[in-house]
Amino acid sequence: MYFTKNESRLTARRQNETIMIEAWGRDALRVRVTRSADFTGNNAALSPVESSALISENERGAVITNGRISCTVSNNGDLEFFKNGASILKEYMRDWGDTNEHSPSMKFRAREFKPVSGNDYEITARFEASDEEKIFGMGQYQQPNLDLKGCVLELAQRNSQISVPFYLSSKGYGFLWNNAGIGEVMFGANYTQWHSKLSEELDYWITAGDTPKKIIENYTAVVGRAPEFPENALGLWQCKLRYRTQDEVLEVAREYKRRGIPLDVIVIDFFHWIRQGDWSFDPEYWPDPKAMLDELKAMGVRCMVSIWPTVDRKSVNFWEMLDKGLFIRTERGSIQCFDFQGDTVIYDALNPEAREFIWSKAKENYYKNGIDMFWLDEAEPEYSAYDYEHYRHYTGPALKVGNSYAKAHAKAFYDGMTAEGQTDIVNLIRCAWVGSQKYAALVWSGDIKSTFTALRDQLSAGLNIGIAGIPWWVTDTGGFFGDVTDEHFNELLIRWFQFSAFCPVLRMHGDRGPHNIPKLSDLDYGGGFSDTGQPNELWSYGEDVYKILKKYLDIRLSMKDYIKSVMDEASENGSPVIRTMFYEFPNDGMCWDIADQYMFGPKYLVAPILYQGMTERAVYLPDGKWKSIHDGAVYDGGQTITAAAPLEIIPVFERL
Repeated sequence: MYFTKNESRLTARRQNETIMIEAWGRDALRVRVTRSADFTGNNAALSPVESSALISENERGAVITNGRISCTVSNNGDLEFFKNGASILKEYMRDWGDTNEHSPSMKFRAREFKPVSGNDYEITARFEASDEEKIFGMGQYQQPNLDLKGCVLELAQRNSQISVPFYLSSKGYGFLWNNAGIGEVMFGANYTQWHSKLSEELDYWITAGDTPKKIIENYTAVVGRAPEFPENALGLWQCKLRYRTQDEVLEVAREYKRRGIPLDVIVIDFFHWIRQGDWSFDPEYWPDPKAMLDELKAMGVRCMVSIWPTVDRKSVNFWEMLDKGLFIRTERGSIQCFDFQGDTVIYDALNPEAREFIWSKAKENYYKNGIDMFWLDEAEPEYSAYDYEHYRHYTGPALKVGNSYAKAHAKAFYDGMTAEGQTDIVNLIRCAWVGSQKYAALVWSGDIKSTFTALRDQLSAGLNIGIAGIPWWVTDTGGFFGDVTDEHFNELLIRWFQFSAFCPVLRMHGDRGPHNIPKLSDLDYGGGFSDTGQPNELWSYGEDVYKILKKYLDIRLSMKDYIKSVMDEASENGSPVIRTMFYEFPNDGMCWDIADQYMFGPKYLVAPILYQGMTERAVYLPDGKWKSIHDGAVYDGGQTITAAAPLEIIPVFERL
């Protein structure tokens, strides 16, 4: 092994492989490995930072240290990472020349580069597993597992699945797979294995910290943090599939005003346009958007409008975009990517010219009339078939770069709105990647079922995506696919609303069946042809339900100053808004095992009701004093209590 070094970087060369390890942020190292002539220079999710390191050589190899973290490189090229001198992560090797005590006969290498074409490889990286280690983060997966040890995760974006490949370990480190390509990670009991289907080089980043909060602070310092969250979006967001006319929107807003219920945001969903890709209102059903928006503004209500990245071949923008090469390309046959209610292609957010184009249309047709919030739906992007090898972007094959699409899509609108001087930016989006938070992305958990099973999945999803660096997160309250005639729907809605009241954003949304409301038009296009669901306002489910929902909206509104302070903390140090118990109590071993309760910021412990018919539940209270927000009873911490939870109560305790 041949070593070279400078003030921040250690380079090691052996045979046809080059390893570069450099200080990158506080207590952090970036590792890149290539089999090409040189490195690409692509920083992927990482922002450039100036750091220095201590580097030394010895008879066994070399060591690079940056604060609490260090990495040893053996003369065989094996890597091992240490925090304050204690091993935290080691490459998995079972090959000749390996220095561990295991058999070398299997010829497992820690790093494998399988040639695909040119400078591209299928790349595999393996690390030793630790029995006592717990793993959290990685974005949003529709499963109940909060601790991801033992899980196999696809590194790919789908409707309701979001790959943000950063994890936090109970051993005191954080790890970022700095790769936007399609792949897989297995957090096995025997070893951890990362796999990329198409890459030029291996690239990952690792940081050490004494607490989870410090690890997340180090991580978000190099990938970005959310901006300041606007105060005028901390209350209720009203949405359904779908308001079909401007009169429907105004009628709902007026009823909220008549009832004296503050409404922060009302949302106009899909097919308010004539064709996908028109990015404008159908004038038959939205004849005067500016007048509608002026009235909403006078009531103190912001308006958000749905934007899809899909473009119908009959759209007014199709041929211009085709001629300019602004679409995602297919590798074979038709350029069609998506076939929901139209023969559609998808604009390529990884093309800067395409981002400028879609913003120019949104600015002309929405923003100038007063729309200052955008719902970026379908942002994975959603394909009719998730055959990632079939699609190609401006910057390369989807297999290689596709996971970053949603981040680029969010950037298109954030950059455009910032250029207009807007500061209170928040855009709802259905997908994300590492660093999406810095583009004012409020991520929602996608089109999920209206079931208690789905509700349980959302709790782990929301907690893990917060660990992955994305603090602004929301669900469709009550689930997306639901039927109001289901005998248990009202119970589910109440329990979900109670949970949502203690989430970053409180948003009513869903496709409420049965779908027996006549369409406005017999045409197969335009703002009147698509279905609409049943009413979905607070008062739509009867007086008893209304009273409970209104109670929790009032509780949330009374906490606005507190919620704003938690949002500010997310901007300052990257902390999640909803937090795993161990995030606030890292020295309490019980808190690393709890998956069904959480902290809403540093002050409130929330124990949601996640099962049908449940009217009480166990709640673990860490050390300290805890006061129920419902009856004022004070409890000593360090114990598990049984909390009453009749339908109108979600157990919530204030930390004194």
